[in-house]
Amino acid sequence: MLVEGSSKWGGGRRLVVLGGRPGSIVVGFVGEELWRFWWQLQWIASHSLYSWKDEIEHCENKLNFFNGLFWQEYDLSVMFLKNGFLVSLINRTLKLDTLTRSDLWNEVDILIFNSYHWWLHTGRLRTWDNYQIGNKTLTLKDMDVMEAYKTALTTWANWVDSNVDPTKTRVFFQGISTVHYNGTEWNEASTQNCSGQTKPVEGSNYPGNRPQGDAVVKNVLSNMKKPAILLDIVLLTQLRKDGHPSTYAGGPLDCSHWCLAGVPDTWNQLFYTILLQN
Repeated sequence: MLVEGSSKWGGGRRLVVLGGRPGSIVVGFVGEELWRFWWQLQWIASHSLYSWKDEIEHCENKLNFFNGLFWQEYDLSVMFLKNGFLVSLINRTLKLDTLTRSDLWNEVDILIFNSYHWWLHTGRLRTWDNYQIGNKTLTLKDMDVMEAYKTALTTWANWVDSNVDPTKTRVFFQGISTVHYNGTEWNEASTQNCSGQTKPVEGSNYPGNRPQGDAVVKNVLSNMKKPAILLDIVLLTQLRKDGHPSTYAGGPLDCSHWCLAGVPDTWNQLFYTILLQN
């Protein structure tokens, strides 16, 4: 399900159900909180298209594990499954070889995964102290975070290879979304972050490097037997230093999430195009 039309919410839009077969269709967004912004675009679009009470049902798990929208006319469900690491986090230990609630993934027709930003958390934001593979426990000093990230993604990739039927389920992996906390990355040494930015980076080249995890994602996907389609949004987000909530969200400075509608709206258009091509 995507909303088709102009770049702004309004008239001329329509819901498009893809799948090529009758019956209900389930689309699942699985990943960290950053991913929720893209999912929320479906909610925003629904308000501009239909009567809330008559056409759309919204449900939210009491544990905040998932959110869902259901379009009655199309027998279509769109879910957001909050799962920042994809693997299990139990008692501040990341179990790199164990997935979290992957049983829910089996019920989804179009799966879109992402995981990265939570792996970069440090200090009080970091929610884990150790890694575990099988019965072996590793400290943060024993394993580099990018090595842990690759191990976790490999666990996810193995699940896809073992459980997904490509004739029935489409799998996507969203590339890494860029943060803007260092002006030297876009050749503005005097700028500390995204605050006050009102224009994108000019041109189609970004002076800074691609995120470290980008190579990890591409390596894991290249070794899958049933490869997921990569939604590579790295450069797209690198250029949009002006698209963050910054100081305007009423909380701390935010140069990692995105304003709505905005950059995630572009992801929608790209995703829709790829679905049509496939």
